[in-house]
Amino acid sequence: MQSLGWSSSAIFVILTFIALHPHQARALEPGFVSMFDGKSLQGWEVSSPQAKQAWTVQDGMIVGDGDKGRSYLVYTSNRELADFELKFRYRLPDKGNTGVNLRARVDETGRRDYQSYHADLGHVGIGANILGAWDFHTPGRREHGCPRGKRLVIDKNDKAVYSNIEDGITLDDIRDRDWNDVHVIAKGNRFTMYINGKLAAEFTEHLPKARRLHKGMIQLQLHDPGMIVHFQDLRIKILK
Repeated sequence: MQSLGWSSSAIFVILTFIALHPHQARALEPGFVSMFDGKSLQGWEVSSPQAKQAWTVQDGMIVGDGDKGRSYLVYTSNRELADFELKFRYRLPDKGNTGVNLRARVDETGRRDYQSYHADLGHVGIGANILGAWDFHTPGRREHGCPRGKRLVIDKNDKAVYSNIEDGITLDDIRDRDWNDVHVIAKGNRFTMYINGKLAAEFTEHLPKARRLHKGMIQLQLHDPGMIVHFQDLRIKILK
C-alpha cells in the first residue's frame, strides 16, 4: 500500500482534535460548509425587528428565547436555496416547539408570514405530529401533516397517501433535554428528515410544479413564549 506521507505526529494531532472537538470535526464532511461561526449571527437575521433580542449567541450556540418574541432566524447567506442537505444539532432545555422552514418565501396571501415546508421539532412528549414530523405552511393548498414514523405521498390532485416507516426512529432514540442531531434532505419533490441517524418522516409531492415551493429561505423557528432553544453545528451541502 502506498504511504500517504503523513507522519505519526500529524496523525496524532488530527485524532486528538477529533477526540477533543467532535462537533468541529463534522465540518470536515465533504461538500458541507458551515452556516454559523460560533461567535456571532453573521449570515443570519431575525425576521421581526420587534424580536431582535430573542436570538443571541452564547457559548458557541445560537440561542432563541421565546419570551423576547416569537420569530424566525433567517439564513441570509443564500435566500434562494432549492436542493440541499442540512445538518445541525438542537436542544430544548425544557418544553418547546421549534423546527426549520425550508424553501420559505413571503406569504402573499397574508394568512402566514411565510410559506414553507417545515421540519417540525420539539421536546420529548410533545407528540408525533410535531417532534420529527413534516408540516406544511402552504396557504392556497392543503396543509397536510406528516407525523413522525410516516411516509407521505401527495398525488397530482393533492390527495395524501400515508404508509408506515419500518425501523424508523422511536422516542427511545431521542435525547430528552439534550443534543439531538438532525439531517434534512430536500431534493426535487422529495423531503426526508433523520434524527440521530434514524429516519423520522419523509414526503414526496406530485402536485403541478406551479403549486410547489421550488426555492427559498432556511429559517430557524422560535414558536412559543417561555421556551428556550439551542442550535449548533449548522452546516449545509448544496446539491446539483
